[in-house]
This record gives sequence, C-alpha cells and structure tokens, in this order.
Amino acid sequence: MSLRSKANPFAQSAGYWKVTFALPSAAAATAERAFDDMALAVSGFETDEAKKLWTFELLYGAAPDMAEIYRRLLVLSALHDVPAPKAQMHKVEQKDWLAKVAKDFPPLAIGRFYVHGSHVAEAPLGSIAIKVDAGAAFGSGEHGTTRCCLEALDWLGRKRRFNHILDMGCGSGILAIAAAKLWKTQVLAVDIDPIAVRVTQENVQANREQAKVACAVSDGYASERLRSRTFDLIVSNILARPLVQFAPDLAGHLAPGGVAVLSGLLNSQETQVLSAHLMQGLKLQKRFVYGEWCTLVLKK
Repeated sequence: MSLRSKANPFAQSAGYWKVTFALPSAAAATAERAFDDMALAVSGFETDEAKKLWTFELLYGAAPDMAEIYRRLLVLSALHDVPAPKAQMHKVEQKDWLAKVAKDFPPLAIGRFYVHGSHVAEAPLGSIAIKVDAGAAFGSGEHGTTRCCLEALDWLGRKRRFNHILDMGCGSGILAIAAAKLWKTQVLAVDIDPIAVRVTQENVQANREQAKVACAVSDGYASERLRSRTFDLIVSNILARPLVQFAPDLAGHLAPGGVAVLSGLLNSQETQVLSAHLMQGLKLQKRFVYGEWCTLVLKK
C-alpha cells in the first residue's frame, strides 16, 4: 500500500469528495503522482494480486473537476497501453470520514512501539509512541513491511546500541522516527521523492524529533549528504529491485559490524535480495515475516 498527502486533510472541510478507480499494477507508480497537484490525498491499495489490480482513492475538500480526472486517466491508460478505468465519485461527511479513519486505522502496538494517528489522544504508559496519520505518504504502520521493520528495530534495540543511523527510502519517516526515539540518536532520512521528504519532515515535527532526524532528497546513495559517510545501522524499506541494485552502495556505507534492515520484498524475492548482499560480505542475522512480506536483518 502507498499513501500520499499534502497535509492531514481531516480538519480541512466539513465534507469530502472521494474518487475511486482501479488500474493495473503497471500503471500504479505513475498514478500515484498523476493527481498530487489536485487532490488532498492519493492512496493506492493492491486489491487483486492475481489480476495485478490496484484501487486508488483521491480525496478532495470540494467537488473535483471530473473532466480533468478523466483526462488524466486517459493519459495514464494511453501511456501504459491499458484500458481507461471508470471513476466513481461520492461525498463523505466529515463525521463519517473521521469515524472511518478511527475504524480503518486503529492504533498499532508493535513491540515497544505504539503507532497512532491524531485521532488517538494517549499512548500506553511505557510505550514508544509514534504519531503518523493515514494518508501521510508511504507507510503508517499497517503494512506488513513497515510492521516487520518495527519488529526488527525493537529486536535490535534489545541487543545493542546504534549511534549513526540512515533511513534509506524514508517514505513517511516512521522508521526514522522510531529509530530516533529508540536509541535517542541522530538519524538521516532520505528519499528520492521530494513529497515523501516533506511529509517526513512534517511527521518528525509532529513527533518533536526535529533535533535528531535530518531529512534530505537523495537518488539512492548519490546525495552529498551521504558521500564519505558510514552508518552502523541502515534501514531500507523500499522494493526488491532497488535493494539489489543498492547492495554495493549499502555495503560501502555500512560501518564494520554494522547492521542493515532490508524490507519491501515478497517472500518469493528473499533469495534474490539476500544473495546480492551476501556477495557484499554481509551475513543474515534474522528474518521477520508477515504474510507474504519478508524483512531481513544482516550484519557486516
């Protein structure tokens, strides 16, 4: 699942207009960006793995321009040579929307972490609270990859301390925030998507961790912020293909004895990702599995 949003939309309007449509997975990545400039939030969910279909929801604070939406869908369909999808629009009253948010995104207790939205007032005593609203870009804890990463961080936190941490492909910043709170140390969060970096900055501020978490746009490990730097912990929750491509760079930026947490891969992709990193001298320490998703913990 992926989520994008310009801001927390839940307090912006007395009512909302939601537009839904389905697209083949080949067009999903492009669709995420196609409506950023006109929707409050864009969310995509894989709803049929066998048919490789994703369902998208666009959220608006006022009645949207459906003609423009259809125009963009036609462009997407032509670009990827797929049938033009049908879009449906309906209005959602704010009280119903807030109730839906509370129902669909309940707080999650994952190890010592307690991931919750703004609609949750308090966290359990002794937990590490992380406030991330649904629709805040790429991960609010409910996806299996994010859950496994948080489990891995909790497990590592009981074994050793880390002082120099990188979150490669930070998305919403949930893992960078978790690491900063757990080890009370500096974390660098980077992503190729400027929207993700901006949302990470917003979430970092909401969690009052701006003194510990620095954010930057980076195409993989190419940023000047990363040049000549090593880290004793690198967390990377992205996708299998870039994980394989980045394996040499990750090994080069991982300090001796350092640990990497790799996620965003299906169980069927584990061998491929693991092999690429074993070739760089890393060794498997532990694996976390949630449904069809797998997270690997490796040590240099």
